[in-house]
Amino acid sequence: MDFRVDTHSTVPPSRQLVEAVLDAIASGRMAAGERLPSIRSLAASVLVNPNTVSKAYRDLEVLEVVEARNGSGVFVTGQGPDVARELRLAATLHEFVRTAEHAMRAGHAGRVLESVLARIVGGNGNGRKTND
Repeated sequence: MDFRVDTHSTVPPSRQLVEAVLDAIASGRMAAGERLPSIRSLAASVLVNPNTVSKAYRDLEVLEVVEARNGSGVFVTGQGPDVARELRLAATLHEFVRTAEHAMRAGHAGRVLESVLARIVGGNGNGRKTND
């Protein structure tokens, strides 16, 4: 798994890792029962303190997306994929609404935003079609 941390982001590194793991699980790139990278190896690969990774893994445990197994590592739980999808869908929809409201306040016409969304949903905006 190729996780990254943006050192210029206002989002704390541990939160970036939580979101990256949630995205990987929600998208199916990580499955229930799959082992996450060790704290030390992930910290080394994304160039953060191991305590940062440890905090991210604890946060994911609280969400019941992963579980630590003594001596074995951290693994995606059975309900992890469903929880991750639910969390990421809610978060991205919230961000979408917030961004659309910001665009409207900036003066974009509703029909322009509808047109952009129609292109994206139709596969002409970024080359991707949605299933919804």
